[in-house]
This record gives sequence, structure tokens and C-alpha cells, in this order.
Amino acid sequence: MGIAVGGKKDAYNSEINVTPLADVMLVLLIIVMLIAPLLQAGVLVRLPEASNTTERIDNNNDTVIHVDSSGRFFVDNIPTEERQLLIAIQTALDRKFARLVLIKADEAVPYSQIMSVFDQLRRAGIEQIGLIAERPGGTVPAGE
Repeated sequence: MGIAVGGKKDAYNSEINVTPLADVMLVLLIIVMLIAPLLQAGVLVRLPEASNTTERIDNNNDTVIHVDSSGRFFVDNIPTEERQLLIAIQTALDRKFARLVLIKADEAVPYSQIMSVFDQLRRAGIEQIGLIAERPGGTVPAGE
């Protein structure tokens, strides 16, 4: 209840006290701000090193295929079976403006498996394909 100022002596204050609502909303906002970066975590891969790479700004418009050290596939951080890979890639490309696919594979993955993915993409008509590598001695990923 609030304090009645003026008017009848025993009248109730019918105004809504928004302070508790604002407090709850601020707490929820802080929780969302702390949790959101944790949900964005990607697939852990140890990238191979390459000295002839170009810097590329990482944005959410790129479709990224992750291949982890055990050979599992992830399309935009969503686990995907190899036989469903092209369907998942086409679905991801339909949601995005750029028709660029980046392959981010662990260095322990056999070269033949990466080339198999590359061939599937080419047969599906995807021409813009990039390989993500890491510069020697650095931790900054580079692509194309």
C-alpha cells in the first residue's frame, strides 16, 4: 500500500508501485546478459596452422561447418549427421543472406573427410567455400 496524500483520511492509494517491477526486470536483464554469451559457445576444435591466410571479420551471416576431432559434424553449432549434412547446410543458407560456407575442422580430422565435405558442397552447387585456419603462433582465426 502507498501513503495517501490529501483526499479522504481512510482512502486507499490505487496507484501501482512500479519499483519492485523495475527491480525484477533489471535482475532478469542481468541474468540474460550473463547467460547469453555462454549459449553462444561453439564447437571446440584445434585449428591447423597456415601462414598464407587473410584476416576475416567473424559475423553471423556465415554458415560454418565444424568437424571436431572425433569426426562429428556441426552446422552452425547444431550437431548433424554426415548423411544429413547437405540438407542442414541448405537450410542454414536459406536463412542467411551470404551464400558462403566456411569449414572449420580440427587438425586431427583426416584430409579425406574434409575433401568429402568439400565435394558434397560443390555437387550441391555451393561455389563459395572457405577453410578456416590459425596463423602460426597466434590464436586469431583466419579464413578463405
